[in-house]
Amino acid sequence: MKLYKFSDIKYDLPAGLVVFLVALPLCLGIALASGAPLFSGLITGIVGGIVVGALSGSSLSVSGPAAGLTVIILGAIATLGSFEALLLAGVLAGVIQLVLGFAKAGIISHYFPSSVIKGMLSAIGIILILKQIPHALGDDLDFLGDMNFFQADGKNTFSEIFSAFNLIEGGALMIFLISVAVILVWELPSLKKLSFFKFVPGGLVAVILGIVVNQSFKTMAPEMFLSGQHVVSIGNGSGLADFVGQFRFPDFSQLSNPDIYIVAMTIAAVASIETLLCIEAIDKLDPQKRVTSTNLELKAQGVGNIVSALIGGLPMTSVIVRSSTNLGAGAKTKLSAIIHGVLLFIMVVFLASIINLIPLASLAAILIVVGYKLAKISLFKQMYALGWNQFLPFIVTIVAILFTDLLTGIAIGMVVSIFHVLRNNYRLPFYYHSDEVAKTKKVVIKLAEEVTFLNKGSILLTLRGVPDNTEVEIDGTGAKYIDHDVKEVIQNFAASAGHRGIKLRMKGIQNWQDHLVS
Repeated sequence: MKLYKFSDIKYDLPAGLVVFLVALPLCLGIALASGAPLFSGLITGIVGGIVVGALSGSSLSVSGPAAGLTVIILGAIATLGSFEALLLAGVLAGVIQLVLGFAKAGIISHYFPSSVIKGMLSAIGIILILKQIPHALGDDLDFLGDMNFFQADGKNTFSEIFSAFNLIEGGALMIFLISVAVILVWELPSLKKLSFFKFVPGGLVAVILGIVVNQSFKTMAPEMFLSGQHVVSIGNGSGLADFVGQFRFPDFSQLSNPDIYIVAMTIAAVASIETLLCIEAIDKLDPQKRVTSTNLELKAQGVGNIVSALIGGLPMTSVIVRSSTNLGAGAKTKLSAIIHGVLLFIMVVFLASIINLIPLASLAAILIVVGYKLAKISLFKQMYALGWNQFLPFIVTIVAILFTDLLTGIAIGMVVSIFHVLRNNYRLPFYYHSDEVAKTKKVVIKLAEEVTFLNKGSILLTLRGVPDNTEVEIDGTGAKYIDHDVKEVIQNFAASAGHRGIKLRMKGIQNWQDHLVS
């Protein structure tokens, strides 16, 4: 199956433009939060788009610097003593990911429950909405890509929102409202029938209109004009020579430092898990239901991290925010991810002055709409209708991610989901039927297809509860596997059955002959 075709460029080019607009400030913000040079975030976005985009098996995933790695990178730079030492750890992390890909470790993504993945998507959506509210109001002290509940400035997600209402910038709020209105109008089914509205994304129009409105404020209402921290800032873009001149290289003299390998393994593990989670999630959102090779994705990420670190970039992952934005903008193939990387390169090198005009309020509008699409009320209704076994892990994952971070929240959601599996496994290892005719009591226990040690407790309690002077039949003809511990429980019951007046018949238990104990 072809992963991209140029006939889809009419969809992928505008989608790549929108992802580029969102990715640009995120690259800068995450680099800032990581304690790394701002340029390193841009390098990562470019390599993630072009290199990983070309090698990846995913049609919709977009890679770049990830908020989930900021704490690790910040600590690693302090531990290793230099940014160049971190770059060496990044190269080694990429090598580890390559090895994991060839070892087919990507299979672990298939063990994430659907309820947890959907909970992750909804949590990301809610976080996007909450985190963008301050930017919509003009409070831009916190960087655009911060996804953590507890912030570096001592505030948290909710206190930041309350503070923002005391710092409302009229210009930012107006640009935000105009941008949201444009995006929502663009989504109207009646307009989607028209070619222009179908192929030109509303997010791109919202950004252009945001620039126009803000520039009009400069002359017509100077008090509402947005500048400084309220707009994107990436420097002046002095050309290719200046771009290359900012490259930084790994310190290979640190290869004998054991801390390098610890950091490398940590980065590789976290980046791989985040990538696999994103791939699993975006595949679920894909209207065409394409399935990505997770092993190929690990290899692509490994190459991307090696290339990025060799020229001064941060570690990267596949990122759900950019990937969801890509899908929402109408992307069809991975060409959009490559286009977003190319645009990052062109704009950073040659057209930085234009990018510096974009108000953050316009980008906040795009991200809030993306957030709403990820956390629709209809999804909550759908999960509730599936029952508590699905709904509880879904809700727990959302709450845990909101108040901790992505990986911790996923881990908590997985624990709840596994608890339900164990609970159901404990309860349903067999079919139990009791029949009472006259003075004769008969109990039939039909074992399930798989009876593991997890079922030992429930079978033991059931057999203990069988009344004395009863006929009992234990039927294992439908069981393909019966754990030794369970067989031992049944053997012990058989040994004591005669003392309780129980007549026991066992059928189909592997290595046992059918017999009657009386």
